[in-house]
Order: sequence, then structure tokens, then C-alpha cells
Amino acid sequence: MKSIHDAVDHKLYSEEDIAEMTKRLGQQLTKDYAGKRVLVVGALKGAIFFLTDLLREMDLACDIDFIDVSSYGNGTESSGKITVTHDLEADVTGRDVLIVEDIVDTGLTLKFMKDELLSRGANSVKCCVLLNKTARRTTEVDVEYYGTHVGNEFVIGYGMDFAGLYRNLPYIGVIKPEVVEEFSKHEHD
Repeated sequence: MKSIHDAVDHKLYSEEDIAEMTKRLGQQLTKDYAGKRVLVVGALKGAIFFLTDLLREMDLACDIDFIDVSSYGNGTESSGKITVTHDLEADVTGRDVLIVEDIVDTGLTLKFMKDELLSRGANSVKCCVLLNKTARRTTEVDVEYYGTHVGNEFVIGYGMDFAGLYRNLPYIGVIKPEVVEEFSKHEHD
């Protein structure tokens, strides 16, 4: 492949689609959190693009922190085993926390993060996600704010990756099956 764009089978959401969803969500969050000093927690690494754009659309004074929780490794299927690789620096006791995620798939990671932050004494924990993939949900978890639903395709771009790659695509696309197959062949060599 000469370009990262060559890994994309087709676009699902353009830069304009993403901007519209982000603006709508930012306006809703501004309204819902008015008068509160919310702690916005970005779920690394996938949420960095969405988090940055979303914060620009929120007319609120807020604190920002990051957590890195993974259940994927390098594959396309969630392993189900959740690992915290970077924890928050902020104390969440008595705080209203908003977790920002790129995509919610099985719901296991989000449920883990919400339960963990509530157990640390957060006043409230809600989630804002760009893509809500309910077709693969395996656990009950509330996604209070989301840009749109997405089907069962494996998506890349705008923070979402395959094996750590393609996060920097400016749009969201579906990865070509042959890219996944090629990776799988080399991983088993």
C-alpha cells in the first residue's frame, strides 16, 4: 500500500458527517452540564481526535484527564479481558465525570470504566461516544450520548485503528478484508 487510504474498502462517515455529530453532541453536553465543572476523561488512544473536536464544541469550563483501558490487543475481536494501561491522575470523588470514547462495541470496557469510577466516589459517570455499535453488545451499559449507530463492520479512522494503524485517517471507513487477512498471515508466521 502506498497510502493509508488504500486500506479503506469504503467510507462510512466523511469529515463533514463527523463535524455535524460532534457539534450536535457538544451543544447537548453544554446544555446538560451547564453550571457544573465536569471532568472529561478521554479513553486512549482512540478517542483523542473525537475528544479534541468535542471539547471545542463544548462551552463549559472542564477538567481533562485520560485513561487507557484495552480489551482488544492487536486483533479485530475483543478478548474480553480488560487491562488498564494508564490510569487517571485526577481524584474523581464527588465529581461529575464524562467518559469520551470513539466507539462502544461489546460494552465490556465502558462498563468496567463506569463501574470503576463510580467505585472511586464519582458523583455521576456518563459516556459520550461517536459510534455506538449495539449489534455486538454483550453487556448491559448505558451510552448516554452518541453520534450515531454503526453496524458490525470493522471501522478505522478518526482515532479507530487496526493493529495500531489508520487512526490518522480524517474520516471513518471500513477496512478492506484483505488488509486484515494479510496481517493475520504475517502474525502467524
